This record gives sequence, C-alpha cells and structure tokens, in this order.
Amino acid sequence: MMKKGKLIVIAGTDSSGKETQTGKLIERFRREDVPCETMSFPRYDTPTGRIVGGPYLGKPEIGECWFSEGPDSVDPRVASLYYAADRRAALPEIESILNSGKHLVLDRYVSANMGHQGGKIRDAEKREDFYRFEERLEHDLLGLPRADLTVFLYIPYLVAMGLEKGREGEADGHESNPRHLMNAEEAYLQLAELYNWHKINCVSGRAPWGGINFLKTVKEIHNEVYRIVEGLIGGCS
Repeated sequence: MMKKGKLIVIAGTDSSGKETQTGKLIERFRREDVPCETMSFPRYDTPTGRIVGGPYLGKPEIGECWFSEGPDSVDPRVASLYYAADRRAALPEIESILNSGKHLVLDRYVSANMGHQGGKIRDAEKREDFYRFEERLEHDLLGLPRADLTVFLYIPYLVAMGLEKGREGEADGHESNPRHLMNAEEAYLQLAELYNWHKINCVSGRAPWGGINFLKTVKEIHNEVYRIVEGLIGGCS
C-alpha cells in the first residue's frame, strides 16, 4: 500500500508571509525531489471561493460585500460556513493528492477560520467553544482531514499594520479593519498554545534606537519552517 502524504499547514497572522513561505517550501521540496503539491484557501478562482471573496469579504477585484454591517460584524459561525464550504468543495482534490503519496502544503486551512472568526468572540470561554464547533464542523461533519503539522508564522499586529500599508491594491473587509486584525492576533496566539502549533516569530527583536522592530529575512524564516517540516517527514534531501 502506498504511504499517504502529509498535510502541512502554514498559518499566520496578517502580513506574516504565509504565501511566501508556502512557495519557498514547495520550491525546496521540488529541488530535492520530494513529491508535493500546494493549495491556498480561500480559492478565489472557484465559485465557493468567490462567495467568500465578494459577498463576504468585499474584495475589490471580486465584488462588494453584501453584509451592510461589514464582515467583522457577521456572526462567526455564519461566516465560517462560507470558508468551510470552499474547503469541502476541494476535498476530492485534497484526498487525491494525499493518497498519491504527495505531501500537501496549504496556505491557510481550518486554522484560519478559528483565528479570524474566533477573534470576533471576546469572551474566552465562548471562544474556546467556537474552536470546538469549528473542529466538529470541518473535520467531523464535512470530513476534512486534520493537519499533520501546523506551522504558525507570528508577526505582531502593530508591525503587520505597517507592512499592510505597503501592499499593492485595496484591502478587503478584514485587512482594512485594525480591530479585526488585533483580535485575530489574540485568537491565533491562544490557538498556538491550545493546539501545540509550531510557532515562528517573524520579528527577531527591537533595535536599540527608537524601538524599531527587526524583521527576520525570508530566508531565515524559511530555514526555520524547513527544520520543523523536516522533523515530520524525515530528511528531505
């Protein structure tokens, strides 16, 4: 019987470089002939992903938000269903990749729902109840496989806000909301402890002058990601 591939999730707070680090890991796997594929959620080029991108988030390139109160005020359980539907629609492809023996590296997964929607809930006990709801919804009811490994890229909210200003294009309803980003950061840090995610600090410290944050380089972060992943799948080279 062919050995199944591993499901590896790159999670992170806003502007932490999830897409970049997913791409760097895939590049290295392919250089070293490690069988792999990648996916990113939400999949904005699919019908289910476009529902998330337009009617819920209001991404300018997809369409306006249909919720007059804005996405941050939508009930987290309601909002979670849109994201979960997009992942469920991708399940046949996910299973096919893993069953073929390839490792699947995901840029965001169930953990993103837990972080961004969980951050809307300010009561700690109710938030943990939401996390359990999310696990039941996506894993138990919808049948999505659990991650074999979650690597959490952490960048402080205030640093992320500065980086966000340098991005091209308009921000969506989450990215443009400082309160949402701050609350999501709180939820992500809580999740990392609860679920024993492998946390990587993308900021190495502060400069002695003016309190400026030192960002780690893309290469430094990639090397940390690689060491963690290597521990799961064995020597990659």
